[in-house]
Amino acid sequence: MTLAYTMAPGRGDTDLVLERLASDLAARGLKCRGTVQINTARADAGPCDMDVRVLPDGPVLRISQDLGPQARGCRLDPAALETAVGLVAASLPSGADLLIINKFGKHEAEGRGFRDVIAGAVAMDVPVLVGLNEINRGAFEHFAGGLAVRLSPDIGTLMAWAESVTAIPAEAS
Repeated sequence: MTLAYTMAPGRGDTDLVLERLASDLAARGLKCRGTVQINTARADAGPCDMDVRVLPDGPVLRISQDLGPQARGCRLDPAALETAVGLVAASLPSGADLLIINKFGKHEAEGRGFRDVIAGAVAMDVPVLVGLNEINRGAFEHFAGGLAVRLSPDIGTLMAWAESVTAIPAEAS
């Protein structure tokens, strides 16, 4: 089983590093499946809009809801998330070198979202890299059963790990 996770300290930093990794791996010919998150600042200074790009080529789905300027609760659009889950699940049988999931979040912690996709990829011997935040770390560690490795959230470390678990050659220096 090849399961890893990364956690960056700043808000949105994990999203940025996973998106860059996915782009760099695709440029090297790797078949990445999964999702990367794209956060877009809003002109009204409200919370950012959250979109996910389904790897490798889209679509891009808005997974946040605009709940108004006074809203403080979860803005995730569960229907949009489940659409992304379905698209990723449908893409795995056509072949994957690596599954990247932008976040093991609240839905995954509660047994929904990408949880079954992650488990399915592991069962298919597809290496999996998951973004994680501290809030859901305990649930992820329970799900992973102690078998996941934590990776530093820098592109060099993540690329070296991807090279070690896939068939792509190490990049020439």
